Amino acid sequence: MKRKQFFTFIGIALTSLILAVGLAFISSSSSVVAQSNTELLVSAAASMKDVMEEIKTDYQKTKPNVNIKYNFGASGALLQQIQQGAPVDVFISAGKKQVDTLEQSGQLVTGTRGILAKNRLVLIVPKNATGVSSFNNLKDAKIKKIAIGEPRSVPAGQYAEEALKKLGIYESIKPKFVYANNVRQVLAAVESGNADAGLVYQTDAKISNKVKVVVAADEKYHSPIVYPLAVLKRTKNMQAAKDFLQFLSSEQAKTVLQKYGFILP
Repeated sequence: MKRKQFFTFIGIALTSLILAVGLAFISSSSSVVAQSNTELLVSAAASMKDVMEEIKTDYQKTKPNVNIKYNFGASGALLQQIQQGAPVDVFISAGKKQVDTLEQSGQLVTGTRGILAKNRLVLIVPKNATGVSSFNNLKDAKIKKIAIGEPRSVPAGQYAEEALKKLGIYESIKPKFVYANNVRQVLAAVESGNADAGLVYQTDAKISNKVKVVVAADEKYHSPIVYPLAVLKRTKNMQAAKDFLQFLSSEQAKTVLQKYGFILP
């Protein structure tokens, strides 16, 4: 009887040991998975949607454990979200003003701010439209609706307003303006025929086969079109955010930017 009890005790002890080791292994494995899977939220200007999606695909081939999530929109709206506490790790604006605001309020990680790319402002019309060969044609009676970004929140709208004022035609064509919440909405308005003309970036025009570029605005007529970027201090994944910024300055990322028509700084 004693021998039977001894073996029963040994059996229980071994079972307990196996369960303990198994639970420890599961716990350890879960911890490793949690540590190896990182999520980054990148708020980026709407005009960067296509290029950033391709860059994401390339980046995740080298960093499969980093999940990039994008939030695209007008730079002014993205700034407002950040100011209201959105858990953004990296911000890429289509204008300097928005990033200046964050830097002045001490929300950027020192040493991470840089310029990702540059762009050009262009006048577009529907592909089959005729009779528009310059900005001055926007005054013509047949041009009834001109789409531009809302200047207060959309950098492309700000640049458009600056250029049209420099050209001396702003006041005469202002009643024709149809304001959009971001530059891609301007493109969509011209593509659909809901606007007779619009002002977008050359990279937006490049991705569409439904519009054509009439003319590019002279760069001296508006503020420099640059895309500043930086890591936000609120990030919980500092190293991953910095690594992503480093990749954006790599030759591989630069090739993709140029493919989509962006100008390297």
